[in-house]
Amino acid sequence: MLETLSTATPAKGGETMPEWNEKEIVGRAQQGDMEACDALIRQFQERIYATIYHMTSNHEDAADLAQITFIKAIRKIDKFKGQSSFFTWLYRIAVNNTINFIRSKRKRVILSINQMDEEFDRGEELLGLVSKDTPQRDIDRHELQGMLNAAMQKLSPNHRLVVTLHDVQGLPHEQIGEIMDCNTNTVRTRLHYARKQLQAHLSDYLKQ
Repeated sequence: MLETLSTATPAKGGETMPEWNEKEIVGRAQQGDMEACDALIRQFQERIYATIYHMTSNHEDAADLAQITFIKAIRKIDKFKGQSSFFTWLYRIAVNNTINFIRSKRKRVILSINQMDEEFDRGEELLGLVSKDTPQRDIDRHELQGMLNAAMQKLSPNHRLVVTLHDVQGLPHEQIGEIMDCNTNTVRTRLHYARKQLQAHLSDYLKQ
């Protein structure tokens, strides 16, 4: 999987890679420096993989899609003009690949409650749906997992994505807008709608 992409070759002339400097490393990668390409992969592969996994809920699919993302990015890196951060440009590739995959395969998506525990420690609105104050949480986590699964399946890919990027990955509205190629008002509207839908689907359970 990703390991096949992460085998670095020495830089030309025996040079060593500098401390992380995105502009410099991207520039070297655009010149064909494979060690720079490897550095970019190592810098972003965990976040790219996590984003894809939250949308597909399948480790194998996430690994495959992450690998495809980096292959496409390295092949097209000469097209990166620096108008946004490399991170945003890379996320856009990953997001487009994943949405197309979901639409074609109609994969089921499950949000990991454990991952939500780790990532939602910032007081987000959605956290309230599965917080420690929820009486049923410790009693029947599997039931809540099933409810989240069912609720997420009812969201469109774009609404599922905005929840993943904002509430799980913690990205700001502005950066999500760049990734999804829409303005921040659209991001906020989609996020508000997605949260309302999730809350509606979980409301009967949480009232028990």
